[in-house]
Amino acid sequence: MATIEQLGYSAFFIVLTCVFAIVARRLNERLSKNGLVKELIFEAIAAAELCGCCFELIIVADNFGVATYAVFLFTLTIWWGRNWGSATACPYTYMEQIVEGEVSFKEAALKIWAQLMGGCCIFRYVQLYWWLELAETHQGRAFEDCKADLQVNLYLGAFIEGFATLCCRLASKVISEKDARFGAFIDSFIGTSLVVAAFNLSGGYFNPVLATALKWGCAGNSALEHIIVYWIGSCVGAVLSVPLFKTVTFRNMFLVAKAKEE
Repeated sequence: MATIEQLGYSAFFIVLTCVFAIVARRLNERLSKNGLVKELIFEAIAAAELCGCCFELIIVADNFGVATYAVFLFTLTIWWGRNWGSATACPYTYMEQIVEGEVSFKEAALKIWAQLMGGCCIFRYVQLYWWLELAETHQGRAFEDCKADLQVNLYLGAFIEGFATLCCRLASKVISEKDARFGAFIDSFIGTSLVVAAFNLSGGYFNPVLATALKWGCAGNSALEHIIVYWIGSCVGAVLSVPLFKTVTFRNMFLVAKAKEE
């Protein structure tokens, strides 16, 4: 049975990963010249930190329950928001920017590539820690065959990932425009709640890079199915948030009405 001591090993690994990421960001800030290459490195670091922590969160969820997982995720989301700077570790933010005309297709593609490299390569670091088997919860996990998280119909899974991503992006845009007090906490709470709601359905990833790093090639889904659910689903939801956020109806409901009250 999982104990608090074993949870401590998971917490230690997550903190260690965040510390490594801090050091890597500072080194990149000092040693790299301002420009695209520097931004690509920041993206790779952010994606590595995200996926490294979330690999361990799988251990937390499997052994200590979704509630404990949610507490860790809520805290980490706030931490990442305060430390990543302009990096996002998420492909669809750049797809949104392409739609908005803020970045070129080439720049967006390079940043998404950097995210994938950072997210996928970090597993060797995770695997090393699991191989040490410091906790019972890590026994056999380093070389264990993974299983896909999709528990529903393929297209329902894509809809869940897409709709939840749409909700997350709209909430983030509203919070950002309102410059709400405790906005980071509210945004994290909304995102974590949606992840928990979808956890036993699609896995609740809402991030193609994260889903690919953790679940690509796992038993239960083909490559095409993975792309449909976790790439097409999430990215369509995110891109749809751009025009929807600009509609008069949406803004009257969530922004203009509030401004009039004040």
